[in-house]
Amino acid sequence: MTRDAPPDDVLSSRLGYLLKHAYLRLTEESARSLAPHGIDGRELAVLAVLDSHGELSQLEAAGKLGIDRTTMVALVDALEGKHLVERRRSPQDRRKNIVELTTTGRERLRDAEVVRREMERRFLAPLSGADATLLVQALQRLVGAPAGSTAQASDPT
Repeated sequence: MTRDAPPDDVLSSRLGYLLKHAYLRLTEESARSLAPHGIDGRELAVLAVLDSHGELSQLEAAGKLGIDRTTMVALVDALEGKHLVERRRSPQDRRKNIVELTTTGRERLRDAEVVRREMERRFLAPLSGADATLLVQALQRLVGAPAGSTAQASDPT
């Protein structure tokens, strides 16, 4: 089946199939939208978590993102190489690396978030505003996100 072909009838009501292909379309659009900013969706998520939680260790940030330690190190290495974050030792616990956004990282986050929100609006455009809001709320419940979190139909995360 090509990407543009409609799903076979036997698949069109299967939740796994629908979620997988919606996710694949969303990640393709995200990658295309974020490419001019030199980051990908995972890197943007790291920047957003670091920005919203202030001072976090690599391990704490990994926990908030739901990723393993090794993946977090690789993501921070990449972001550090792009001068978007910097590591420093925690003064309270020298075994911990605190990761913080640089000035460039904050600017990149701000610009990339505008692009992400617009991309998500385009992705959800086939749905009415009410349906988009219901979809985001249903997904929040399924993944255990707090009810009424910051995501909205025009800004689902």
